[in-house]
Amino acid sequence: MNRTNMRGASPEAGPIAEADLPVSQRSLARREFSGLLALVAGLAAFPRVTEAAVQPKFAAPRPFSWDTLVQQARELAGRPWTAPTTSPHAAADFDAAGRLTYGQAQALGGNVRLFPTTRGTSPHAVKLHLVENGAARELIDARGLFVGGKQGDPAGFRVMTADQRSDWMAYLGASYFRASGSRDQYGLSARGIAIDTALSKAEEFPAFTEFWIENLAADHIRIHALLEGPSVTGAYAFDCRKAAVGVTQDVRAALFFRRDIERLGAAPITSMFWYDQSDSAKRGDWRPEIHDSDGLALWSGSGERIWVPLSNPAVNRTNALRADRVKGFGLLQRDQAFDHYQDDGAFYDRRPSLWVEPQGDWGAGTVMLYRMPTDAETQDNIAAFWVSDQPAKAGQSREFAYRLTWTSQDPSTGTAARCVDSWQGRAGRPGDTPTGQEARKFVFDFEGPALKGLGRDSGVTAATNLPAKALLHSAAYPVAGQEGRWRVTLDVQPSAVPSPEFRVYLKRGEQALSETVIQGVQP
Repeated sequence: MNRTNMRGASPEAGPIAEADLPVSQRSLARREFSGLLALVAGLAAFPRVTEAAVQPKFAAPRPFSWDTLVQQARELAGRPWTAPTTSPHAAADFDAAGRLTYGQAQALGGNVRLFPTTRGTSPHAVKLHLVENGAARELIDARGLFVGGKQGDPAGFRVMTADQRSDWMAYLGASYFRASGSRDQYGLSARGIAIDTALSKAEEFPAFTEFWIENLAADHIRIHALLEGPSVTGAYAFDCRKAAVGVTQDVRAALFFRRDIERLGAAPITSMFWYDQSDSAKRGDWRPEIHDSDGLALWSGSGERIWVPLSNPAVNRTNALRADRVKGFGLLQRDQAFDHYQDDGAFYDRRPSLWVEPQGDWGAGTVMLYRMPTDAETQDNIAAFWVSDQPAKAGQSREFAYRLTWTSQDPSTGTAARCVDSWQGRAGRPGDTPTGQEARKFVFDFEGPALKGLGRDSGVTAATNLPAKALLHSAAYPVAGQEGRWRVTLDVQPSAVPSPEFRVYLKRGEQALSETVIQGVQP
């Protein structure tokens, strides 16, 4: 599960899409952006696209529909998988790929620009089709779509804004794709499917091998894709819209299994978390925080809202959160204050959140959160996805429908107060001489309409599942001068906690006032 970072070189240039390629089970992502970043920084902004001397060539139109794509995926599942071959026209390196990508070239259908195949990062070409009025024309010669009309094969594509100066969505590498959200900044990624993620055996990376692109408007595009891999084939449809609040994608998927799959992850998301304000080690970097996302939000079928703060663990960790008839889940970037990051290049404060909203009843299952240790911001080490209780068996098929929302607004917001900040430190009263004990203090701040107007005498308490021998002290109180903001402090003896994490939320009597925070105890 591997992808590179799409990062804005400057506010004017907007997001930059870069090459993605699965590499290993240990590394969720590698971001090789340095050469391209230098190239685009010199451009100051994407140049306006002009006609190239060489024109792209297309095959004759053929009828196309969702049903024909599903039938194609179904038929492929009955045949052995064939590994893709390296394109003979792959760019020599990352800099060479950048020179083919960023400059004067035509756009496919008016607003789609291509990424070229590149040795070592994205060597496999994809087939592209332009759809108009129910007919598809396959792109058979892409030279007019690369800078200078040069030879190249497409490895993926990005969708441009109306002025052609920036892109707001991109597909590149295996089944990875992403959108820039509401603040013109790429961050975390989505995938078509996850297979055997967070298991002891190697993860499988099926790939989108063929795309059908239908441009409907400057801010509306429909994309169909064919997924192929050793264990699965699939038909995908993405109805994508860009608006001021962000980007939405209505996704439809029909999957056909070539063989049994031990863990099938639906609507998978990958992200990066190195450290935040709760990590005292600071990893040696001068910036106060570095992460694309700071927590997993879950809205269960029972109505409970859960928040799991992300962490950079010492060893691989997996959470399985019960999510029958799940209403929504996502990896969010709630902290959007620039001074909390002080990064004027990567702009972590602008990174979008990604919220998954199932369409229809997905049935019984769990949302899984997988965290791996990292010592750099160049690796994605976080994954989240939904797993059905029903196993995926060879010869079977399965369908999913869901909406993806890429936004800087908090899509998980309900009536319950949210956990907006958390810290950890030495237990005891601030300023007291350290005792050397291992006890830790956990601090959580909650905000939301449910807390407004409530004072210390309102009967609000912190509820936890910590046993008495582990909970040394607990307090819940409104933060002075901050309307609707409450703080919970817990002094915890880690050795007395019976599980790797504990739960905490605010309540008044029997009424829950906040989402439930699931906090890990061990680093």
